[in-house]
Amino acid sequence: MTAARQQRKSSRAFALGLAFGIGAFGVIFEASGILAAPHDRIVVDPDSGLALSGFDPVAYFTERRPKIGRPNLELRRDDAVWRFQNEGNRAAFAAHPEVYTPRFGGYDPVAIARGASVPGHSLFWSVTSDRLYLFYSAETRAAFVAEPGNIIEAAERKWSEVARTIGR
Repeated sequence: MTAARQQRKSSRAFALGLAFGIGAFGVIFEASGILAAPHDRIVVDPDSGLALSGFDPVAYFTERRPKIGRPNLELRRDDAVWRFQNEGNRAAFAAHPEVYTPRFGGYDPVAIARGASVPGHSLFWSVTSDRLYLFYSAETRAAFVAEPGNIIEAAERKWSEVARTIGR
């Protein structure tokens, strides 16, 4: 294990140890992670430029629920504006965006597995294999929860093809 990965893993373990509560839509944690590819297209609000509708990406891991970020704690990355609850979350994201950026750029993995690009919603989510996944609806989240490995595998196979269809 590289020193950077070991440090990242230790930081996440510490952050998860501090976490409390489960959000209204729940969360799933599994072992081992899948990191975002550099070509991921990020779902961004076209009017505000916000990723995750302004929710803090790190809070899904540390608070185990979506928490709205603060406008005075923003970071611009990947053509998106990310908001955070606190300086620590912003620093964690800045140091390891590949950990906290939603997988598939925030597009619903169930739709991707079917060959379509459908933006996920910040309130329908799951942390699985140390990655954040967003879903279009409670129904697609439930389908994912029922068989995350199969859906992730299918979405991985389709992602490069689907990503090419997403306009910039």
